[in-house]
Amino acid sequence: MMTSYTLAEDAARFLLGHLGVRCDGELDETPMRMVRALAELTSSVRDGFDPAPLLARQFSPPGDVPQLVAVRGITFTSLCEHHVMPFTGTATVAYLPQPGAKIVGVSKIARLVQGYARQPQMQERIGHQVITAISKHLDVQGAGCMISGDHTCMTLRGACSAGASMLTTHLFGCFFDAPVRAEFLALSKP
Repeated sequence: MMTSYTLAEDAARFLLGHLGVRCDGELDETPMRMVRALAELTSSVRDGFDPAPLLARQFSPPGDVPQLVAVRGITFTSLCEHHVMPFTGTATVAYLPQPGAKIVGVSKIARLVQGYARQPQMQERIGHQVITAISKHLDVQGAGCMISGDHTCMTLRGACSAGASMLTTHLFGCFFDAPVRAEFLALSKP
């Protein structure tokens, strides 16, 4: 796998060298490790992440009256598309199926978030992509995604605001209605 990254490793060695970072002796493999890390954090770009097959496996609901389905504590790591520095976070994703509509397994929701995160990103876009995929591929009355993220591009450089985190919400359909929104926000609290 890594043989296809020879040019990337050479470029990483060049970049680090011009920044004054040693890449010799015990640090000789640092450029290769840097490329592997970036390749892992951008895997959705090369894999062509598509939510359709992920959300295609559906199950019958347990009853006739639709109930809110929520998954919280979904962890992810992404790369800030502006600084190529990591940000980490947790997401709560919920949807309310239409009466009689099928549901998906909880792991699919986690994989949806993580699939969108594995590319240079903005936190706001991840939430939007998640609810768009759910509303497109599932028969829902509405959906919501709340993300709390810690951005090293803000905490380790620039503003150097250690401890600051970003909170974003994205809502679709009935999640704009006050009762559903309130239930979703209450479920999103750790």
